[in-house]
Amino acid sequence: MLRALIPLALTCLLSPAFADERAQTQQQLDATRQDIVELQKVLRKLEAEKSGVQKDLKATETDIGTLEKQVEALQESLKKTEGELERLDLEKKKLQSARLEQQRLIAIQARSAYQNGREEYLKLLLNQQNPERFARTLTYYDYLSKARLAQLHAFNQTLKQLAGVEQDIARQQAQLLAERGNLDSRRQELEAVRSERRQVLAKLNADMKDRDQKLQARQQDQAELGKVLKTIEETLARQAREAEEARQRALLAQQEAERRQREAQARAQASRETQDTPPPPAPTPPRTSSGPLVSSGGASYGGAFSAARGKLPWPVDGRLLARFGDARGGDVRAKWDGVMIGAPVGTRVRAVHGGRVVFAEWLRGAGLLVILDHGNGYLSLYGHNQSLLKSAGDIVKAGEAISTVGDSGGQESAGLYFAIRQQGRPSDPTQWCRG
Repeated sequence: MLRALIPLALTCLLSPAFADERAQTQQQLDATRQDIVELQKVLRKLEAEKSGVQKDLKATETDIGTLEKQVEALQESLKKTEGELERLDLEKKKLQSARLEQQRLIAIQARSAYQNGREEYLKLLLNQQNPERFARTLTYYDYLSKARLAQLHAFNQTLKQLAGVEQDIARQQAQLLAERGNLDSRRQELEAVRSERRQVLAKLNADMKDRDQKLQARQQDQAELGKVLKTIEETLARQAREAEEARQRALLAQQEAERRQREAQARAQASRETQDTPPPPAPTPPRTSSGPLVSSGGASYGGAFSAARGKLPWPVDGRLLARFGDARGGDVRAKWDGVMIGAPVGTRVRAVHGGRVVFAEWLRGAGLLVILDHGNGYLSLYGHNQSLLKSAGDIVKAGEAISTVGDSGGQESAGLYFAIRQQGRPSDPTQWCRG
């Protein structure tokens, strides 16, 4: 209820013409709807981009998973290869030991052969005193010669095996290093691609979140503007009905006044015909006056508000600090649409006429504000209060306390802002309240 009344109060305070407000609100509503359409297009485009990036990211992370599996298999292969390298290294060490031992034996045999030379064989050949011994010795030398040849052959084989083992070790080490380098390079490339795609995805998510927040804000603005427009249209319709009713009543009152005037003229004419004395002058209507001091005393007016001009009490006792139409705040372009009444803080503010509370909240520029609806398009406003004694929807009688004087809304000194609206247009309170 209160949210629905706030736009109405704002309209009554800030815009005398509801039709212009409705046109402006409709333009804002159309612009907001266009913003929503554009934002929805952008969101759909971002969704499509996000879907593509997520698909690429999925492929990249799948490749990384496969690569990690390959890396794990390579690690296992490396462990096995390292074991093989250790075995080959151990075999290499054994072969090196065997080579050293073979070198030592060959060296001993070489020195022995060198020392004996072929002289011993010649001596044995020339000395044939014992043929059997010669045959055995010759066989022994044959064995020695074959043993030397066998040792040399084994030594050569050991050297070949050692060279082969060293080549195998070097080849496997080079192969493993190459495979590890390729996998590391591939992993770095995929990590770079994944990092880049994650950054793009994060940016898309941030953009979507920002656009989604803007879209929600525009949709909320659209809803609020729709409520304002609906309130304005309902107010215009109600005011049109009330204006038509007031016109009809005014027409009937005018016809009644003309009839009474004709009857009075007829009676006056008859009286002049029978008497020679001139008729008394017509009474002068009372003139309202506004002085520096105003009073809330006196009897309350119980008739219709439209007929209360010059008969209402002021809402508080005090001094007029600002009059209707005066320049506001030293700016000639801003005029007071009501009056300011200086009064002590806490002074009770009383309703100038019976009515219903349609607004009782804080409003920027007016502080704690109470608005009373007196029917037929008449409103009275009481601002800058210290406290509110009534709530929206309450029915109040003339003279009933509705608030207390204060300085809310940024006022430098205590006082009451008092204004009257007639069909949405400001009206001078001094023409309605007694002097």
